[in-house]
Amino acid sequence: MSIVLVSTSRDPKKWYKALKEKNEDLDIQIYPDIERPEDIEFAISWKHPDGLYKNYPNLEVVASMGAGVNHILKDEDLPPKVRVTRIVDDQLTKDMSQFVLLQCLAVSRNLFTHLKDQSSKSWSPRAYQTPPKTNIGIMGYGVLGKEAGKVLKANGFNVIGYANTSKIVDGIKVYGADQQDEFLDQTQILVCLLPVTSSTKGVLNFELFQKLKDEAYLINVARGEHLLEADLIKAIDTGKLKGASLDVFQEEPLPESHPFWEHENIQITPHVASMTDPESVANQLLENYRRMKNGEALLNVVDVQKGY
Repeated sequence: MSIVLVSTSRDPKKWYKALKEKNEDLDIQIYPDIERPEDIEFAISWKHPDGLYKNYPNLEVVASMGAGVNHILKDEDLPPKVRVTRIVDDQLTKDMSQFVLLQCLAVSRNLFTHLKDQSSKSWSPRAYQTPPKTNIGIMGYGVLGKEAGKVLKANGFNVIGYANTSKIVDGIKVYGADQQDEFLDQTQILVCLLPVTSSTKGVLNFELFQKLKDEAYLINVARGEHLLEADLIKAIDTGKLKGASLDVFQEEPLPESHPFWEHENIQITPHVASMTDPESVANQLLENYRRMKNGEALLNVVDVQKGY
């Protein structure tokens, strides 16, 4: 019985070290140096090559190295018997909520505008907007969305949420799928924390932007597939949106020729809103490995049909 580490954009050696420190007897193979594919039953994965897992006949579980799983589910050759799990980690959740707070404060206090002024040596004081006068709408109110909402509310922002069903969470009103227009109409800063599904791909489009408050701002920390990139540029250039902070993109790394790099009202970070610490999540990965071996129910299992 063997574990395989597969990562095309993260250092698998760090994961190997963290797992071995917990259990030095583990048999771990690192892709692409696979000597015994028939022994592999458990994969720990980030952005694997499509079609790879059909080569492991006894594979039972593919565990994402992060909270997202679209990089796994988009593989049309993923064996149907394989179960998929994701990471749920308190530190990962805290990191995301703090990053969202950072971005929202920067927008409300005109920080990005002042940074542009500095580059042009322009002394231009501007009135800012305090949190109690700033309405933030969070699309996607799962684990990450709830924590972000709680942190933003604690810092004085007016927060509403959007999910499949309407509810009240920690005193925050969450609008259901049939109330999207009402949700958007109140939103000045839109934070996207949606999972990637067939219904959410391309959801951040010009039609949706038109329903936001005038000069609204977009923060996308979910996945690049949510955003129609040309529509964002159109919305900013026509004045509907004031700007956007993007941490995720359809293609990563973002190509040097991409127009986002040169757009003065788009802020770019390289997918760093929250980054999984192998040492922090090793225990939950190994717990699922133990459960798999003993035929027990797994933690944080993904509904493959729903995509989350």
